[in-house]
Amino acid sequence: MKRATIQDVAAAAGVSITTVSRVINDNYPVKASTRKKVEEAIDILKFKPNLLARSLIQNSTKTVGILTPSIENLFFSEVIKGVDSILKEKGYTTFLCHTEGEASNEIEVIHSLVDRRVDGMVVLDPRKENVVSGYFEELAKRVPLLLVNGYAQGIGCSYVLNDGEGGTRMALKYLISEGCKRIVFLRGKKSHSYDIKEEVYLEFMKAHDMEIRILRIKDGNDIKTVEQAKEAVADYILSGERPDALLACNDWMAVGALSGAKAVGLSIPKDMRIIGFDNTIVSMITEPKLSTVDQQMTKLGQLAGNRIYKMMTTKDIENQKTYLETKLMIRES
Repeated sequence: MKRATIQDVAAAAGVSITTVSRVINDNYPVKASTRKKVEEAIDILKFKPNLLARSLIQNSTKTVGILTPSIENLFFSEVIKGVDSILKEKGYTTFLCHTEGEASNEIEVIHSLVDRRVDGMVVLDPRKENVVSGYFEELAKRVPLLLVNGYAQGIGCSYVLNDGEGGTRMALKYLISEGCKRIVFLRGKKSHSYDIKEEVYLEFMKAHDMEIRILRIKDGNDIKTVEQAKEAVADYILSGERPDALLACNDWMAVGALSGAKAVGLSIPKDMRIIGFDNTIVSMITEPKLSTVDQQMTKLGQLAGNRIYKMMTTKDIENQKTYLETKLMIRES
């Protein structure tokens, strides 16, 4: 069946093409009776406006690119859901782009989104190399751009950030209040959020005159993280080390640590306490249920969605950094 055109709608309603265009775009007053005739014709003919043509006329594609280093890490999934829920209400379509945590992939994807004339971009956990090089600052001069978490010190871009430092301190203070003295810090190889948490851990352990114990695994954001964390923690304990607590940089790592500790015969939390980070759904379905730091992921995404919408529609490009507090969730581990 032939797709109806704007000319077909105009003919059916007995009006000009210009009048139909004004009704569709709602950019010029149209008499109520005339508007009703046009809307009835659109409904009968099941007319769908040409989005490309509209974008050229309005200089807006009603699209936003969302870049994420991982689609397996549930932290990013929840943030993306929050961003998308806000923008969908505003009539925008989002393009989800997976960079695999590589700086070169991030730049390549951004070039592709610019070519597609997206109205704005939201970048989750941007690669530090691209931030400190000035790449994002230059991009922000041309396209409404919002960064979610990542390196922000002295950078001229708009950010929405979790208080990762505060969450790390809360978790460490809790462990010490419970009498823990041998606290292991478990992190992945490459992420600014891991760097921030490690800095707080180092500062905290030195201030309390406690031994620094850091375990590093290769990954951090994908499903391989669980097995790597399991092996690293099991090997560490079998080597003769007996930590009484472990703080992991995310819930995937905490799940692996829980599995590794149980595999070598430790009882959690009797022999070792474990705290994750993020408060994803996995923290609530382990046995025992994981204690974790809640980063309010959906709310973080909603804040980002509202902020990028304002930047796109009001041309409010003033650099702002909005912080969202974290909460310590004590469960069974």
